[in-house]
This record gives sequence, C-alpha cells and structure tokens, in this order.
Amino acid sequence: MSKVLGHFESLAKFPHCSGKTEELRAFLTDFAKEQGYQVNLDEANNILIVKGKPVLALQAHYDMVCMGKAPALETYEEGGWLKAKGSSLGADNGIAIAMMMALMEEGHALEFLLTSDEEIGLIGANAIGFPLQSRYMLNLDSETEGEVYIGCAGGVDIKAAKKFTAVSNDHDCFEVSISNLPGGHSGIDIDKGIPNAIVELSKVLGRNQARLITISGGERINSIPAAAKAVVASEIEFAIKDDFAVKKIEKLPLVIEDDILSLISDFPNGVVKFNDALGIPQVSQNLAIVTTHDDAIEIEVSIRGMSRDELHTQAEVTADYFREAGFEVEKKDKYPAWSPQENEFTKIVQEVMHQELGNSALKAIHAGLECGVLKQKYPHILFASIGPTIIFPHSIREAVSLDSVARTFEVLQKIVDRVAQIRCS
Repeated sequence: MSKVLGHFESLAKFPHCSGKTEELRAFLTDFAKEQGYQVNLDEANNILIVKGKPVLALQAHYDMVCMGKAPALETYEEGGWLKAKGSSLGADNGIAIAMMMALMEEGHALEFLLTSDEEIGLIGANAIGFPLQSRYMLNLDSETEGEVYIGCAGGVDIKAAKKFTAVSNDHDCFEVSISNLPGGHSGIDIDKGIPNAIVELSKVLGRNQARLITISGGERINSIPAAAKAVVASEIEFAIKDDFAVKKIEKLPLVIEDDILSLISDFPNGVVKFNDALGIPQVSQNLAIVTTHDDAIEIEVSIRGMSRDELHTQAEVTADYFREAGFEVEKKDKYPAWSPQENEFTKIVQEVMHQELGNSALKAIHAGLECGVLKQKYPHILFASIGPTIIFPHSIREAVSLDSVARTFEVLQKIVDRVAQIRCS
C-alpha cells in the first residue's frame, strides 16, 4: 500500500481542480512514458495509456472537486483514515490514479483510460476520442470496499433564471449567513440528512418575515451546499439559531418584490423516491447554487435518477415548478443512467473480491459513474466498478480508509492477473 499512497502524495502536489488540470496531465503522461507505455491525448484532454494487446482497461478521472483550501492539499492520517486539513482530499478519484501508476510500474499489458473533468459534467467521457482494444473495463470510482457496482444514476441539471421586480425599502438591513455545514456529495449523501445551507437559510429568513435583497450560496452543482448568505430587510428582531450569523448593515433602498424565499423553502429538496430493493434513492434533487446579480436571480438544481424515464420525468416536474414562478428554465442532460446488469466480467470481479475479502455484493450507486457514458461509446465492452471506502467526497470532510486502499489494490492486482490468464488461454 505504501507504493500507492506514495503516488497519491505525488499527485496531491499538482493542482487538479476540474478545468485546471494541465500540470497533473503533463506529470501523468511523462510518468507513463517513463514506464514504457504508449500515451495518447484526445481533444477533450482524456489520456489513453497502452502497452501490448490488452483485454482489460482500467478507467478513472484525474480531476477533483476542490473545496475549502484546495487545490493546496495538506494530507494527514487520523485513526486509519487519510484526510486533508481544511480541504477536500481528492481521493475521489486520485487514489484510483495512484493505483494505476503502481500497476504501470509492474509493467502490465493494460489500457489505462484517464478521463478529464468528470466532476463538472463527465466532460471528458462524453467527448472521448479513442478506439479501445479491451473486452472489459473496470471503473475505479466507486467508494465502498467489498462492493461491485453494476449500475448508476443518470443526471440532469436545471438552471432557472428570472428578472425580479424591486420595490422601495423602509426597514433596517441585515446580512445573514450560515457556513461550515457538513456538505457532501449530492448523490451518495443525499439521503443522509445533511442540511442544505440555501434551504435552511431561506426557511429561517421566511420565518422572520425578512424581505430579500440578495442571496448567494452553494459551491458546486454536485455538492450539498455548505454555506449561504443573504442581505435582507426586516422590521422585527431576528430569532436566529447559533448556526447563523447576523450583522446589521447600512440601509439599502430596494428589496425584491418576488417571494424567492418561499420558492426555495418549499422546494422538494432531497430524496424524491427511494428504491427499497437497492437500498438507495431512486430519484433525488439537490438545490445546489443560488446567485443574485443586477436585477436577476439564478437557481441551479442537480437531479439524479436510476432510470432514464424517471430522471426525465422529474426534470420536467422541477422545470415546471420554476416556470410557474415565472422563471426561464434550461435543462442539461449530463450523463445517462447505467442500468444494472450482470455479465461474465462482473462475475470475474465478484469472484476475485469474494476470494480476497471473504465477501462481495453487486450494487448500484445513486451517483454518476462514467460507465453510463462509456457504455454508450463502447457497446462491445463489459463494465464493472470498484473502489476503496471513501467518505464525504466533495467536502472538506473527505477521507479514505487506508486499510481499504490496501485491500482494494490487492483485489485489483488479482483481477488483472485473472484477466491476463484469459488473454493467454
């Protein structure tokens, strides 16, 4: 495991927030060439690293969600977990890249597909430009050890915008904010009861009969908002909980006439429908970002669904919710759902995992894996996904289990060996 963690520490030295991965991309291409691999780049900055005539492709993304102090990463170990001080860690998906680097040092005949900008809409996967030789592809972006993922949610983003009407203000003005909430991944954490800062702030302001002047909140479209701030006018004293900060400011002449606070407070945020058989949400939505500028307000929502039909039905319901309030709405299909499917490759992966760990289970995840996109690009390839245990990705609480990294890498090595036997038979 020390080899894998050593590579992860090397990756952490390079900034690689989504959209700003140039330095890490150069490092990875140079590293692969030094190990004797052929390296190709496409126009979307995806990296394909190849040796020999492989049957197996390993796939991961090399960008990360930057929260807190990131991209400056200061890692530390605590109670068997690797964390970062005041920032997201980038174990999602940097640990997978580190495992790939360790395998390259071993010289395996594999295809390594490193995709770009996964965290801002699976951009690289959607624009992939490589032909692939492999019969199987193992995605390394799952986040629970001992589970083989064979399906994932699809995603649609909603952007609602409206020009508001301003009216005169006769009351005192205040800045009200909430910060340092836990945050989390808007897919896998959406059912964990994590408060949404934008929604919580709007509810408190509404209960205090505040009139909105400006509001902003949220960090990433795929994160549960950890902070939000509003400037409001009010004629009453605020009954604010300790989580909120209130500061009286200079009186402002105008307030927003539209009831934006009720619109946000009443929004059905969180799990819309639960799948008891899979033990995960079937449909969910996260009110991720809100901004006001000039005379307009914008609200962004991330919607996830385990089936194409339910995903798009919910997207239309949500679009109508904002349209009825006078908003103009844009819908963006981000990635398709990957319908759960067992096949010869999932059987191989599950058998190896069971032999190494004593247990394994076939699962689906309420988050977007690139398998959904890549399955459409490469219909001849069979897919599965595994990974070590990572908690609270997309937040400053992100952590990866060190023991899980070691065990998952052993599983990965055995899968590579098993598939190599297929190639030689």
